[in-house]
Amino acid sequence: MNVAALATRRSRAYVASGTVLLLGLLLVAVVLGTGLGSVNIAPGAVLSALWQGVTGQALEGDAVIIWQIRLPRVVMGVLVGAALSVCGGAFQGVFRNPLSDPYLLGVASGAGLGATVALTLGWPHSLIPLAALLTALAAVTVTLLLAREGRRFPPTRLILSGVVVGSVLSAATTALMLRGEDRAREVLAYTLGDLSFSGWRDVLTVLPYVGLGCGALLLLARALDTLQLGDLTARSLGVPVERLRLLVVACASLATAGAVAYVGIIGFVGLIVPHLVRLAFGAGHRTLLPLSGLLGGSLLVLADLLARTTPLSQVGIVTTLLGGPFFLWLLRRENG
Repeated sequence: MNVAALATRRSRAYVASGTVLLLGLLLVAVVLGTGLGSVNIAPGAVLSALWQGVTGQALEGDAVIIWQIRLPRVVMGVLVGAALSVCGGAFQGVFRNPLSDPYLLGVASGAGLGATVALTLGWPHSLIPLAALLTALAAVTVTLLLAREGRRFPPTRLILSGVVVGSVLSAATTALMLRGEDRAREVLAYTLGDLSFSGWRDVLTVLPYVGLGCGALLLLARALDTLQLGDLTARSLGVPVERLRLLVVACASLATAGAVAYVGIIGFVGLIVPHLVRLAFGAGHRTLLPLSGLLGGSLLVLADLLARTTPLSQVGIVTTLLGGPFFLWLLRRENG
């Protein structure tokens, strides 16, 4: 066996070990997330309750608390954390910019405006996610139209257009908050992110958006690897660069909008998780994207656990406290 083949085998074994480790971390996060709270349930009892539900046995005692109250919130955390992390990795790859995140093209600002409109007008709570989802997708559409240059979508124009759209929508959201002061607390809670209202119906609604968007991004991972060689090289290797860029933006925006619409704007997860995975396992997107999904899901469940068991209260506050210092470290690292 030559040296190159041996190195490849060792690399695959390292990634496989990392995958097992992250799956174990996700299981630990789920058990802790469902077991700890106002009533603490031992890990063995949590696993037993999960097995009862999976095998269709009658639920009673702690199993009722786990399946009807805590598990939907934990599953939503896994879905949202995975979605933001996979989309963050894809955005960083398609823009070849390590500071890109899933909110780059105005998704968060659009969702925030939609939720604010619904809250200030007193719409039923069930309509708030729908309003947030529609305005988030509309914000991305406007960004794409502004950035379009013929049939091309240059990365710099996309980023600048996203910044402009996001700023305008944020200003509109602030204006609405000032006019509807009695609802300002609810709007602020949404903009900080919150998993507390997640039920099984919400999970089943978010699942198709996250599954479709992230599934498509995983299928595009090999093309994203080729894009890292530069647009000209990628075109010479047969990659339709502009179509790929548009497809990645559309899929990532769909998954992000679906997630944000139901839990609010949770910052920094999509920025920091891909970087951690890249540092540990390399920059190849076929490894980066799925492992980012596993780590992102675990991170958000643990952050939510910390939020509801401490005075921090909102998961978005925890991720911001974690992500802010990491972002500063990243800036210093990028500057040399």
